Amino acid sequence: MATRRTRTTVRVDSDRGVFMISVAAELAEMHPQTLRMYEARGLITPKRSPKGTRLYSHEDVERLRRIQQMTTEYGLNLAGVERVLELERKLARAQAKVEALERRSLELREEIRALEERRNEVRADLVRFEHSRELACAKDVAPIKLQVERPRKARPMPPAGGTPPGGAA
Repeated sequence: MATRRTRTTVRVDSDRGVFMISVAAELAEMHPQTLRMYEARGLITPKRSPKGTRLYSHEDVERLRRIQQMTTEYGLNLAGVERVLELERKLARAQAKVEALERRSLELREEIRALEERRNEVRADLVRFEHSRELACAKDVAPIKLQVERPRKARPMPPAGGTPPGGAA
């Protein structure tokens, strides 16, 4: 009789803290004290369990590996690593802004296209109206009101204790 095996696959969000410091250190091929030092410098920010235990995510482990690569392969010190990570954050924010501006630009172009289309329709209607021999009755044409604001003239202030200009008291 053959035994049947069941395989269970668990998927965890890449930013969810699941590894304790010893496991994360082993995955990143570092000493746990190095992870504590990186946390103190702000290079890594692990999640915390309700009891305060550090919990590292897959993203944290990848970041640790990247930090190690920058220090060993590229010869950067930790100040250089901090600067690179800061510049990457700024670049990501700038890219997000550019993408948002590009989306808005597309929206505005579409609005302009729709307005130009409507303008062309109105022009066509005007041309047909101008070339027709029909007369429109005044009651069928909606009046157009133009509102023009005129600047108000400033009134001169009366002199202190005196009579107002141009009049008797």
